[in-house]
Order: sequence, then C-alpha cells, then structure tokens
Amino acid sequence: MLTRRLLFLTPAQAVTTVFPPLRDAGYELGIAENLKGASVFIRKSGSGIIFARPSLPGFRVEDLLAVGAEDPNFPPVIVITDKGTAEEAERLMSLGARDYWLEPLDVERIVAVARTVGNGAARKAALPSSTLGGRKPHYVGAAGPRIVGRHPAMTRVLQLARQVAGSRATVLITGESGTGKEMFARYLHAMSKRADKAFVAVNCAALPEHLLESELFGHEKGAFTGAIARKPGKFELADGGTLLLDEISEMDMALQAKLLRVLQEGEIDRVGGTETLKVDVRVLATTNRDLEDWVKQGKFRQDLYFRLNVIPLRLPSLRERSDDVLELAHFFMDMYVREYALPQTVLSQSAMDWLRDYDFPGNVRELQNLMERAVLLANGRPVEPRHFLLENDDWPLFEEDEPQYAPDENSSEHSPDAAWAGQDGAHEADGQAAPFEGSSGSQDALRSLQGSGDSALASGGAVIPLHEMERIMILKGLEATSGNRTQAADLLGISVRTLRNKLNEYRAAGHPID
Repeated sequence: MLTRRLLFLTPAQAVTTVFPPLRDAGYELGIAENLKGASVFIRKSGSGIIFARPSLPGFRVEDLLAVGAEDPNFPPVIVITDKGTAEEAERLMSLGARDYWLEPLDVERIVAVARTVGNGAARKAALPSSTLGGRKPHYVGAAGPRIVGRHPAMTRVLQLARQVAGSRATVLITGESGTGKEMFARYLHAMSKRADKAFVAVNCAALPEHLLESELFGHEKGAFTGAIARKPGKFELADGGTLLLDEISEMDMALQAKLLRVLQEGEIDRVGGTETLKVDVRVLATTNRDLEDWVKQGKFRQDLYFRLNVIPLRLPSLRERSDDVLELAHFFMDMYVREYALPQTVLSQSAMDWLRDYDFPGNVRELQNLMERAVLLANGRPVEPRHFLLENDDWPLFEEDEPQYAPDENSSEHSPDAAWAGQDGAHEADGQAAPFEGSSGSQDALRSLQGSGDSALASGGAVIPLHEMERIMILKGLEATSGNRTQAADLLGISVRTLRNKLNEYRAAGHPID
C-alpha cells in the first residue's frame, strides 16, 4: 500500500530539494520543528511515515519514539541526520526507530519506502534495518537470515537452533573462521520471542579491556578522562532483546568475572556508577577457539565457560559439508548478479569441478568473496576457474576486450595500471568521457576501495568495460560511505556534482540506484 502522507520534523532548509517533486507526485507533506506541531499534523491528517532529526530546539526524537512504543498504530519513524554515528543509530533503533538515514535526502528513496509500508504493525515490520554501514544480512520472509545448505551436518545444527531459539538459554556458537557464526546468532534471534526487540553485537577482540567494559556496561559522566556524558552500555541497549558477544575467548580474565555476575544475576553496574541496573538480555557467544583447551591453559574462566555453554552449537566447516558448495556458489552468484546489475551468468563444468576440489580454508566467507570476484570478472560469460584469480600472474584477459584497453604500442605504460586509464584525464577508446574529472587522488581512492576486502576488481586485469568498472566503483564508494554522496565523492576523487550526474545517468539507463 502506498502511503501519501509524510511528516518531516526537521528545519525547512533540509527538505527544500525534496518537497517540490514529492508534491508533484501527489504526496501530502507536513513539516514541524517540535513535538507539539507534529502531534497536530498527525491528529488532523494522520501520517504514513515520520522523518525526524535526532534533536531540534525543544525536541528530542527519543520523546517521539516513546509515544510510538505505547501505540502500535503510531507511524514508523525514520531518523535523518547530516552527522550520523553508528553508536547513535544503534541506540535510536533500539528505542524503536525503524531506520537511520544520512542526509541529503533522496526523493526516489523516500518514494520507495512509501511504497513498502502498509498499516500498523505490518507497516512497521516492512521497513528495513539501519543503512548506516556495512552489508546487511539477507532475509527470507520472517524467518530471519537465510541459511543455505542441505548437508546432514548443517541440518542437525539448524534443527537444534530452531529447538532452542524460543528459550532464553545462553548459546555458545563455535566453528572455524568464516563458517557463519554471527549469521546463526541472528537466526536464533529472529526465531525467538525477542525478534521484535534489539539485536546488539559486540566484538570482544576489537577493544582493549577498559574500553570493552565501558562498551558493555556503560559509564557515568566523569568516570574517566573523556567521559563527558553518561553512556548506556550494550547490555542496556539490548534490554529485552539479544546480545551477541563475538569472539568471547579474547575477553580479558578480569572482565570475564564481571560478565559472569551479569549472566548469573541479570544486573549491571555502569563504570563509575553507584546504581545497580536490572536487565533482561539473552546472551549468545561465538568463538573460533577450543574453549575447553583455553580453560586448561588458564586463559578462560571455567565457571564462565560452563555458564555460556548451556546450549553448544558447533558449525561445520565447508570441508565437512562439501555437498553444499555448489548450492552456496549459485546463491552468491545470483545475489551479486542482482547487486551489481550484471548479465546473468552460469558456472562452467570446469568451475564446478574446481569448486568441488578446493579446500576452502576460509569457509563460506571465502566462497562468497570468490563468487563476487568471479561474477564481476565473468561479466555475463560462463564462470571459469581463471575468474577466481588465486594467482596474481593468472589474470583473465578476454580477446574481445583487448583492443579497447591495449596501450599504445609507443607508450611506456605497459604495467597492470594501464587498466585504470581514464582516471587521470585519459579517454576511453569508444569516445566516452573519462570516468572522473582528472582528480590526482582518484586513483589512490579507487585502489583504497579495491583493497577494502569485498571489492573484486583487480588492478591488473582489463576484464570489463571501463564505464562498467566506473559504475561499480561508484556504487562501492556509496556503499562504503553508507550512501553519503559528499563523502563518497571525496573518496572517489570526484566532485559531488559529477557523482550526481553519474547517478542520474545510471538511473536513466535502468540501473537500480538506492
């Protein structure tokens, strides 16, 4: 159902560019700068979606979310901000915000959301989770993350997961790196009675002890140097929902003792605080280590191990479920064909044989990266083993592409970097304009994107048309900056105007642009 009423709680200058086209499209629009004004609009006209700044003079979005928490028919709230942080996004979404967008606002994005919302609870459920950063998990209906695999080893794990999902029992998920431990944690949350509450993840290996304690339990103003305000911890943010302690084995021993008390008593103390807070949190933990051996070595508390290991879930490596490799490969291949709007492709027999024989030390994560790379490099052709690019001296080069990218025979530019022609003012052979405006930093920016881990573009292979490479890198830049065009333009070494014009070209050509 298409909702036609939109309310913006924001300064007027923030919506000057989106209001005219939205009015022309038949939307009834309202703007307010405080909660009272918003209430009047909602009471008189109703509202399909509310777009609100985190704060305005005399207004906090938390107050709006508090009203919505008590009324199941209250319009969904999307927080919009020009200076967003992951911490703020996480906090506000735990309070009931349905999404968190970075400005500038985009008309097409607003319209797309308006088309997806219905009424009441169904409307709220239809909106996506935060788009602030990172790749989102893939969901199928209300079943949570999609778990692909039919091997008996995986079937057993799924059966156990479904059996215990509805309880509040602590689950310890173990397995090699890349087996999908966090995905399973999200699956357990989605299948539980807490699915409509917050899912909060903490990487215990990413922070030193003193910072991790503050991150988990929060701190009071003045608790330590730099504590300029009270900060709620992850346990508070996850109250009523699920907390994932990722790589729990890396937690310091002293902090393990504090965690054990929380698990036993359901109480936390903020750093520097005097008040004990009750929390209702289901705890899930992951590790790629053998915690029993860790306990024997004195690196992990035995009592905490027993407390976490109420329900053990061991995820099999991809080597143990080799029958699932091709199914997973096709799943990822289809996913990236859609994501990059590339021609449909297939796996050749030699590629399937190669995948069956490969050991996959990086498990499912490695397979996913290989398929992203292969889809990009095949560009609609059947995927061959050479597209997996495991050897730096074996870049695929297709004869039909060579004339377009071959350097002039009199040129000294015979290095692999010649495939990036056009970034410093060169032009394509087919007469199209150079992809960027001659920024001296564009090449470094793109290589930075290339090396980000999930980019499959190789600096040595002229394998896809340059304009297509340009489009993919622009989309990568937008993904890396969570849709912030100003930041993306800086990263890519182009002007915001050039970026906007490129995106308009892609839309006109039928490419999906968020």
